[in-house]
Amino acid sequence: MMNYIWAGIIIFSVISSIIFNTTSELSSGIITSGNSAVELCLSLLGTFCLWNGLMNVAEKSELTKYISKIMSPIICKLFKTIKKDDKVLEPICLNITSNLLGISNAATPIGIEAMKRLAEKNKEKKTPNNDMVLFVVINSAALRLIPTTIIALREKNGSINSLEIVLPSIITSIIALMVGITMTKIMERLFKHD
Repeated sequence: MMNYIWAGIIIFSVISSIIFNTTSELSSGIITSGNSAVELCLSLLGTFCLWNGLMNVAEKSELTKYISKIMSPIICKLFKTIKKDDKVLEPICLNITSNLLGISNAATPIGIEAMKRLAEKNKEKKTPNNDMVLFVVINSAALRLIPTTIIALREKNGSINSLEIVLPSIITSIIALMVGITMTKIMERLFKHD
């Protein structure tokens, strides 16, 4: 679906530039945005390498298993089909931990693994179950204690105090998480789907 959306945007842009005679601005915009994208990726690379490395060390030292044990009572209360010895528990805890540390790129492969394991428990293969929906909502709320990407972007763009975003980020993500979980649980009771 996204391929069609992107293709539509590109075709619309080209047709609009031809109609309004702005093809030179379009071509310079393409080149400039390409350069900006590469610069952005390179500027964020150090931050991602640091946090991905730390998560790798945490996983190899089995710190992640301890984190899973600490988080398991909360996770088991939120997700109806997950038990304490379940194989889906560790990737969910790792995903949430990665998001808490602000390394959502490291959380993505772990989140995909958790979603695959949740899908194995799903009775209806064409429709996500309540736990799958809740997991997406938790990921979308993106509770972060350290918003590393935003801090790195602010630092790159010359912010005087790039860390001043931390407290507002924590507050808004907690509110988003609480609203998301509450609405998911309300919808779960209203529609009784599993």
